Amino acid sequence: MRADLHTHSVASDGTDAPADLVAAAARAGLTLVALTDHDTTRGWAEAEVAAARFGVGLLRGAELSCRAGGISVHLLSYLHDPDDAALLAEGERVRASRQERLRAMVDRIAADLPLTWDDVVAQTRPGTTVGRPHIADALVALGVVPDRSAAFASLLATGSPYYVPYYATPLLDAVRMVRAAGGVPVMAHPGAAARGRVVSDTTIRAAAEAGLAGLEVDHRDHTPEQRAHLAALADELGLLVTGASDYHGAGKPNRLGEFTTAPEVVAAIAEQGRLPIVGA
Repeated sequence: MRADLHTHSVASDGTDAPADLVAAAARAGLTLVALTDHDTTRGWAEAEVAAARFGVGLLRGAELSCRAGGISVHLLSYLHDPDDAALLAEGERVRASRQERLRAMVDRIAADLPLTWDDVVAQTRPGTTVGRPHIADALVALGVVPDRSAAFASLLATGSPYYVPYYATPLLDAVRMVRAAGGVPVMAHPGAAARGRVVSDTTIRAAAEAGLAGLEVDHRDHTPEQRAHLAALADELGLLVTGASDYHGAGKPNRLGEFTTAPEVVAAIAEQGRLPIVGA
């Protein structure tokens, strides 16, 4: 089995339609792919049809926007009930805050550069969870920056004068909500210091006590030393260790299957989750 447990489609900030993402997973030689768009499950239905067509297993999930001690944290939720009332309400709150924040950032940038809200909307599809990548794509389309990475390194960076924060769910609350919805919570790229501040081992221990199931250890944003440290911490806490690409299509250089998750870990996630793996 080759399983990639972290990908994004146009339902959030990826560039592939869900069906195209599944097709790309098949071409990459994956036997299982997880669709984990930011704060939404809107790509699931299309991906399920494609999974049957292309013979790829689909692990349904989402990547939830969280915060711990003022630090941004992403929490992968696998196989949860998409109709869980508490998780739905929290997701809507986060998405609304994301949109308000994005409008404020566009207003700030527009004071200095020729960017409009319509430019950003043109980079999305109906129902998309909007985020900074869509501003980045608009800036690329306008010729202001060459690519998303350049936008995030400058105009959209956390320390930029254009940056605006948004509401994100407290991490421990999110872990508990995912568990209550029958999901399996795994902390995404917890050591990705190049993106900004990362949470301490103390915070990860607290999350484990709250019900955290695993850590995404094998990720391109982790150094070998960080991977070794996180793997040891996961072993100490009895957490699952996953690996994934964090694929965004053309939006990032990450390639499907560049890191994968062991079959026994996939089986453990399937055993803990409320939903079955599609095509398993």
